[in-house]
Amino acid sequence: MRIIFATGNEGKMREIRAILGDMEAEISSMKEAGLALDIAEDGTTFEENAHIKARAVAETLAAQGEARAYVVMADDSGLEIDCLNGEPGVYSARYLGEEVPFSEKSADLLRRLNDVPEEERSARFVCAIAAVFPDGTETVTRGTVEGRIGYALRGDNGFGYDPIFYLPEYERTAAELSDEEKNRISHRSRALEQMKAELKKRML
Repeated sequence: MRIIFATGNEGKMREIRAILGDMEAEISSMKEAGLALDIAEDGTTFEENAHIKARAVAETLAAQGEARAYVVMADDSGLEIDCLNGEPGVYSARYLGEEVPFSEKSADLLRRLNDVPEEERSARFVCAIAAVFPDGTETVTRGTVEGRIGYALRGDNGFGYDPIFYLPEYERTAAELSDEEKNRISHRSRALEQMKAELKKRML
């Protein structure tokens, strides 16, 4: 099985390869596959955006006569903060602008929550993963992890909003977890485990 994952994010690819590593599959990023696409993520849900990206790559492969050679997968993920009405949500990567570092995005969110008490700082990471299979069929999985927004950036592991996402049961932020711990409980790992089960069914 050959899989192309529609991302150029190296952090995501490390997680994807770790979680799908026990499958007999060749896993490539879009960049590694030689695909340079500018995909407009204009959906209103994580699922819609994941489908948009996966379909765009699948259509490009079809135009090249290679559609039947690959499973195309894509994800859309983000942070939902309840007291901010779910912001930044599907705009997590584009919050304050795509070129703004996540350290600045995170610092801005902390400022917005400056006077919010701990019991009202609930939040979750959400990940939707869409797949387009060689026969044209599609599926989507969703994973979430609940936590709350901390009071400062903590930890050097992980990426994105991990340093402000506090997990009470671990008494650490997502950026303070080891890769092994994070891969057991992250939103992306939960969506990927569901997708892995679907891939294994199709390999039987």
